[in-house]
Amino acid sequence: MKRVVSVSLGSSKRDHAFETELLGQKFHIERIGTDGDWGRALALIKELDGKIDAFGMGGIDLYIYLAGRRYTIKDAEKLVAAAQKTPMVDGSGLKNTLERQCVREIQAQGLIDLKGKKVLMVCAVDRFGMAEAFAEAGAQLILGDLIYTLNINLPLRSLTTLKWIGRIIAPFIVKMPFDKLYPTGDKQDVIISRHARYYHEADILAGDFNYIKRYLPEKVTGKIVVTNTTTREDVKLLQERGIKMLITTTPDMGGRSFGTNVIEAVMVALMERPLEEIKPQDYYDLLQELNLKPGVIRFDETDDRSVPS
Repeated sequence: MKRVVSVSLGSSKRDHAFETELLGQKFHIERIGTDGDWGRALALIKELDGKIDAFGMGGIDLYIYLAGRRYTIKDAEKLVAAAQKTPMVDGSGLKNTLERQCVREIQAQGLIDLKGKKVLMVCAVDRFGMAEAFAEAGAQLILGDLIYTLNINLPLRSLTTLKWIGRIIAPFIVKMPFDKLYPTGDKQDVIISRHARYYHEADILAGDFNYIKRYLPEKVTGKIVVTNTTTREDVKLLQERGIKMLITTTPDMGGRSFGTNVIEAVMVALMERPLEEIKPQDYYDLLQELNLKPGVIRFDETDDRSVPS
């Protein structure tokens, strides 16, 4: 049996383990949160290194991709360095493949007509591929990178503007302590009321769930969420706050969706090739074989897609 472990800087309350079979291979997939404790995360990686098939890096990104350029987050490098034998991935390979595909399927399957819809991406540089796919579908973007990451109340309305500003500030941002940019540990359970007007303006809230949840208003009635990792508790929170539909870019596995870092780690374990030899097309090809479909929960229906018990 292949074993994949996501070592996350996020809350241990979101831990989950699941066994499944993919393309004839049995998998044990596990997410272990370290509550923002870097020492614990490093120790866990060193303990498991060489004993499992692939690591996911959770709660932090290794890279930011922006308009064809890749920027490395300094804090993440020390986690990668601790994995000497087992490959470690942060999900960025899927953010530019699976998540683009998910947005295209939303439109193609008629789940939502994205043309003209206002889409708030709390942090678009974290999921630039998703942002591009929404733009290609004709959606109107509200990019909250400056608002919610740097607390500068300036919404960006186009990817061109984001590219221009991003190329100026990205080299400095990636050198900042990561917990200043993204909620880690117990901060993932704290919701801050900040710049709620952009949530209310949007039809769709999209991107990383912890970013969306961090600034989620008390009521967002009738909105749609397109995101990655959600637990049962997250799903109930969204229902309580009035969300109409939840679409996850990764499928349900044992009652919750896993992060892109976990799914990418599973794919790396299946391919059994060095990371430097894996290209974007390889991810696309394997996605077709796996036939992964977005998870969909409609809160205004009472069928078996409603909130998990």
